[in-house]
Amino acid sequence: MSDLQFDGRAVIGGQRVGAVSGATFVCLSPVDGRVLTEVARCSGADIDRAVVAARSAFDDRRWCGQAPAQRKRVLIRFAELLLKHGDELALIETLDMGKPVQYARKVDVNSAANCIRWYGEAVDKVYGEVAPTADTALALITHEPMGVVGAIVPWNYPMIMAAWKIAPALAAGNSVVLKPSEKSPLTALRMADLALEAGIPAGVFNVVPGFGPEAGAPLALHMDVDCIAFTGSTRVGKQIHVMAGQSNLKRAWTELGGKSPNIVFADCPDLDQAVKAAIHSIFFNQGQSCNAPSRLYVQAGIKERFLEKALALVPGYAPANPLLADTVMGALVDPAQMDTVLRYIESGKAQGARLVAGGEQVLRETGGCYVQPTIFDDVNRDMAIAREEIFGPVLSVLAFTDTAEVVREANASVYGLQAAVWTRDLNKAHGVARALRAGTVHVNQYDEDDMTVPFGGFRQSGVGRDKSLHAFDKYTETKTTWIRIDSPL
Repeated sequence: MSDLQFDGRAVIGGQRVGAVSGATFVCLSPVDGRVLTEVARCSGADIDRAVVAARSAFDDRRWCGQAPAQRKRVLIRFAELLLKHGDELALIETLDMGKPVQYARKVDVNSAANCIRWYGEAVDKVYGEVAPTADTALALITHEPMGVVGAIVPWNYPMIMAAWKIAPALAAGNSVVLKPSEKSPLTALRMADLALEAGIPAGVFNVVPGFGPEAGAPLALHMDVDCIAFTGSTRVGKQIHVMAGQSNLKRAWTELGGKSPNIVFADCPDLDQAVKAAIHSIFFNQGQSCNAPSRLYVQAGIKERFLEKALALVPGYAPANPLLADTVMGALVDPAQMDTVLRYIESGKAQGARLVAGGEQVLRETGGCYVQPTIFDDVNRDMAIAREEIFGPVLSVLAFTDTAEVVREANASVYGLQAAVWTRDLNKAHGVARALRAGTVHVNQYDEDDMTVPFGGFRQSGVGRDKSLHAFDKYTETKTTWIRIDSPL
């Protein structure tokens, strides 16, 4: 670790550069509070520089003018470099945002590389169309890159979220300006170095760190950005849509918050598996996942048995130093997020929920940001812990009696990202899955995943989809070319 080097400067036009103002901010590790490095505190002037570089690269066609097969080769090389530098990237990710290093390596690095490789492999296999017109015309339907794509990604999965945005955007031929979260900017900056090494031309992929109001807002408002893709809170997502309309009516794609219901019926085919999935999915990544199943609905007849089994698993998620190879739950991203989680825990107790596990800050002596895995029982829908996205290791348990009741309760949320249903009754599984208003409904599992399926939500969980071939729709314009044919016959 002593050999690890951090470079907090932006990547613009293929060069490492400081902010125009010269300003920086301190990047602290939530593992132990140490200072990692100074990061360029970019603002509107730096966004302007990055957009100019991206537009120039797009207009001279140094990337979009390459054959899809050539872009494929470069993106695959980019993915290979991520894997080659996987240990370095995982260590940076852990130090920067606190997740266990074993997951940073096995999940985050591998998933980001797989995403970039997948879109590289896909780009020369996506075809246009010929419309079924009369013989006097030839109508071609093509999908062309938009131009300059702005991407703003969150701090919880910095590499994965960046890959979900930049991979389809770059594969389609766009230039990209990426604004990582100020809470975890370091892997995005390192990814930009590796993209250049892989052969992505200078100016095509730019990374501009900074705070939301100072760098994110100018990117969303920029008149020469054709599309803005955002993952983060619903509150900020709404602002992104307003900014897109206030500026040049750029396309705005937002993947926002969630309060996902996990419904376990008494006829669950494998109660132990349901318990294991419920506990692992809420405490994985310290609960800092938008799709975490934070509302657990258990049918009354099995609730006590389910809760007993769940509580037996909680000690296995005790927070520990995320740099240790066997740690499964690390640190929250920073003191502010830790304070938010602790306030929600106090709110749950004050509003009458029964705290049955955790609820405390731990490992204070380390200087890091650690909170115990926490479970509340006897929760009702009016409590803040059941309504609002906490983004921490806090599970709310709610009892239900019949199917209509639980579907009604599960849908009584402003969110609609993911949901799950556990039952051996195939008719019930299909019926409940159809009735749940969520972008993904899991049946007898939670959070199984693949690049071939889209990710996104209903309602205030956002618009648009990441992953799968559907993501190309976000970063391309559909064009019709109508050719008149005068038959010589």
